[in-house]
Amino acid sequence: MFKKIYIEITNQCNLSCPFCIQNQRPPKFLTEKEWQTILEKIKPYTKYLYLHILGEPLLHPKINQFIHVASQDFWINITTNGYFIKKIKENTKIRQINISLHSFHPQYQKSLDEYLKDIFDAIEVLKKHTYISLRIWVKNEYTKEIIHKINEHFHKEIDINHIQNETHIDHHVFLNTHEEFIWPQENKDSDITGPCYALKDHIGILSDGTVVPCCLDAQGSIRLGNIFHDSLENIIHSSRYQKMKKGFQENKRIERLCQSCNFHHKKVPLK
Repeated sequence: MFKKIYIEITNQCNLSCPFCIQNQRPPKFLTEKEWQTILEKIKPYTKYLYLHILGEPLLHPKINQFIHVASQDFWINITTNGYFIKKIKENTKIRQINISLHSFHPQYQKSLDEYLKDIFDAIEVLKKHTYISLRIWVKNEYTKEIIHKINEHFHKEIDINHIQNETHIDHHVFLNTHEEFIWPQENKDSDITGPCYALKDHIGILSDGTVVPCCLDAQGSIRLGNIFHDSLENIIHSSRYQKMKKGFQENKRIERLCQSCNFHHKKVPLK
C-alpha cells in the first residue's frame, strides 16, 4: 500500500545541529518487543523501511539486531549523520544508507579528516552490497572542503560551482547536493493548496508508536493513531486520516502543519 514507511527507532541524537528542530518529546529507544510489534503490523503495507524521522538511528544499541530481524521481510534504508558509521560497517542487510555530511562540525570531537576517514573506510566495505548517498547542502560552511576531500578520495573532479544534483562517484556511491530545507514547524509562510504524497506514498511511525503522515512531522503534531494500541488498518480508516487523504486528493492541505510545509515546492532530501 505504501512505497515506504519511516520508522523512528530512537528520538535521541549525538549531535545538536542548528538546522535541526531538536527533540521536544520524552527520550525513547524502541525495545526489541516494540520493534517486532511494529514489523508485524506493517508487514502487509510496505516492503521498504526508512529508519529515520528524528534522532540518530545508529545511536540505538541494538541497531544491527533490528536490521537483521527486519531484513527478513523488508528492504532497509537508513539516514545517518555518519558519526557511528563503524557500527554498521559489516552489515550486509542494508539496501541504502544516506549520510548527511552537512551534520559535520568540529565541536563534535572529531576533525573533518577523522570524520570522513571513518565514512570512506565504511564505504569501501558497504558499497559491495549497499547503495550509498552522500548528502550535503551547497551552502554549508564546510561543503567546499568536503567536496575537495571527496575528489581526492574517489579521484574525481567535481566542481562546487557547477555541481549536479546527483553525481555518480563510485560503484553504488552517489553525491547528492541540495539547498537546505525549512522545517514546516519553523516556516512562516502558509498555503492551503498544494500536492503531497503523504498517506498515499508513505507514513511515519515515531518511537512512542504515534503514526504521523510524514517524516517532517517530527514533533507528532498530526497524531493519526498509535501502532502499539491499534491496527494500521483502523488508523488508516480513522476520520482524521481520511480527511487528510481526501484533502490531498483535492489539492488541499487541511492540517496547519501541512499548510506551513514547502517541501512540495522543492526537490530536496528529507533529512
